[in-house]
This record gives sequence, C-alpha cells and structure tokens, in this order.
Amino acid sequence: MPDLQERITELKRLIKSAGIDAEEELRVLETKVATQTETAWKKVELARHADRPYALDYINRIFDNFIELHGDRCFGDDPAIVCGIGALNGRPVTVLANQKGRTLKENVFRNHGMANPEGYRKALRLAKQAEKFGRPIVTFVDTAGAYPGIGAEERGIGEAIARNLREFSQLKTPLVCVIIGEGGSGGALGLCVGDKIYMLENAVYSVISPEGCASILLRDAGRAKDAAAMLRITSKDLLSFNIINGIIEEPEGGAHTNPDKTADFIKQILVKELDDLCSRSPAILVRYRNQKIRKAGRWVESR
Repeated sequence: MPDLQERITELKRLIKSAGIDAEEELRVLETKVATQTETAWKKVELARHADRPYALDYINRIFDNFIELHGDRCFGDDPAIVCGIGALNGRPVTVLANQKGRTLKENVFRNHGMANPEGYRKALRLAKQAEKFGRPIVTFVDTAGAYPGIGAEERGIGEAIARNLREFSQLKTPLVCVIIGEGGSGGALGLCVGDKIYMLENAVYSVISPEGCASILLRDAGRAKDAAAMLRITSKDLLSFNIINGIIEEPEGGAHTNPDKTADFIKQILVKELDDLCSRSPAILVRYRNQKIRKAGRWVESR
C-alpha cells in the first residue's frame, strides 16, 4: 500500500512537471489502492462482527471437560481473560484466552475483552503451572488492547505484559497461539508469544487500531479505512512478514456464519501442531521460539 501510494505521487509529479502521458497507469494504480483499502477494512469489519464467535464459543466446541480457573493470587480475578484446563483428543491442555461479551451486561463484566494487569498475571500463573506439569498451552487472542484505565496503570499493566513476553518466550512447554478476532497492540502480545502463531482468515493483528492510527498519523479519524490498508493488518499481510505461521480458513461470509465448521478447522490445526511440538525437547522448543521471534518482520536500514 505505501509503495503504490509513492508511485502514484511520483507519477502525478511527472505528469504535472513534464507532461508525460501516464494517465492509464495512474488509474490502474489508484484502482489497486482502492481495492486494498476496501479489502483491509472488510477484514476489520468481519473481525469486529457482533455475531463473530468469541473464545469461549471455540473452547466449548474444541476441548472436552474444560474447567475454568480463576485469580492471579495477587489482586483478584479478571473476567476479560479466561484460563483453564481441558482435553484435546484426550491430551490435557492449558487454555488462555481473551474473552469479550456479547450483550451490554456481559461486556461490562468482561470489560469488552480489555484485560487489566491481574488478567495477564492470571494467564502467567496458569502458564507456569502448565510448564510444571508438562501440559501444552493454547491461547486464543481477541482484544482491541489492554485496558488503559488509571487502576490498570497503578497496578502495573505495562510490567505485567512485559513479564508475560519474557516468561512466555522461555516456557519449556509447547505454545500454540490463535488470533480469532482482533489482535490489538500489547494487549494481544501478552498472550501471543508461541512456537506457532495462526490467524483466522478474517482476523486482524496490529500495533494500533485503524481509528487510532488515522487520528495520530493521518490527523483525520475519518480516514480509518486508509489507515487499515497502510497498517497491513490482515492475515495475508502478517503471513508475508513471517509474523504468523499460517492462516486458518473461515466459512464463506466469515466465522459467524458457521461457528462449528470454524472450530473444526481450528481443532485440526491444534491437533496437528501439538502432535508435532509435544514430540520435541522443551529446550529445543525454547531455542527455536526465540530464533523465530528475532527473525520476525522485515526492515530496511537507511544510511
């Protein structure tokens, strides 16, 4: 998207200054930009769809005998993050997940899926327990970001997320992460360090929301669609940057059109990956996990 915009700007400059006939190519490029913008924004809308399945919808379809565990043993329990133990084809698995609410009452209770520090500390407590007992970990990521309230800041939201990043990168047990809706900023990263990271086809993953990017960088909140394309937040974009390992297919029209089928697609990936990861040495998992983190993304150094 940025490359195309730069080419359009350059073409317009040439047309104006030298009278070069490039109108046809200019129209083609502008069409491509418009298409990318609409595609990215459509993904954002699907990721936020009111009927889109949330973490517990998938957990109850994928895992048997799921038991939720509560509390961080420090401050309290955070309903925005659900943690527990279930069975995946007979294999005990620890599950950590962001959970949004469907109704107004549920959203107040779940804080719209935006976790406080105690949520991340609860997740870390259960992750360390999983490491102790040799259970693999599966995380479901779906949050616009961590909660930016005064209380969260006072209780150390930044430290809690940073600690999770460090500790999850060193856990001696298999970790598979699935971004099922919105993967927003550090709030998503707190549960998204793993050996394998997957995204649902219509999920998004970004350092900031399109609206926030448009307000800060484009100086116009109304340009959220343009920001969504510029941020490269779709599953295809993230796969091309090697941030994720793969894309999980969704039914036509989005996951909400057939939650059972979507859950089955996720389950197939989890079974395949855990069969592979659980056969490897924990020390090797940690080494390759850290190598993967260091190699993620692309950058260019200017001189």
